[in-house]
Amino acid sequence: MLYSSELIKGTLKTIVLKQLENNKRMYGYEITQRVKELSLDKIQITEGALYPTLHSLEAEGLVTVETEYIGKRVRKYYSLSAAGKSKIDEKVSELTDFMNTMKFLLDINPQAV
Repeated sequence: MLYSSELIKGTLKTIVLKQLENNKRMYGYEITQRVKELSLDKIQITEGALYPTLHSLEAEGLVTVETEYIGKRVRKYYSLSAAGKSKIDEKVSELTDFMNTMKFLLDINPQAV
C-alpha cells in the first residue's frame, strides 16, 4: 500500500533531514530511492514534492548545497548544516509526539511494519 501524498507532505522535511543525517551527503534522486527502499515502496517522493522541500530547507539554513559537474550534467548534493544538525532531534521528537497524539485521538494501536 502506497501512502498518500497528503500524509507524506507534513513529514517530508523530517524525512529528508533524517536521511541527510544518516547518509551525510545525498543528491535528490538518491534521497527518493533511499526512502522508497527503506519504506518498502510505501513512501514514494516525487520530484515535485522533494525539490521544493530541499529549497525550503536550504532557505531555512538547515541544509547546504554543493554543485558537482559530471560531464555535461550538474548534480547538487545536499548536506545538513550546523543548524540542521541541531534541528533534526527537535523535528523527530515533534513527529513522534504527533504520532502518539494521533494514536490516542484515533484510539488505535498500529501494527508493526
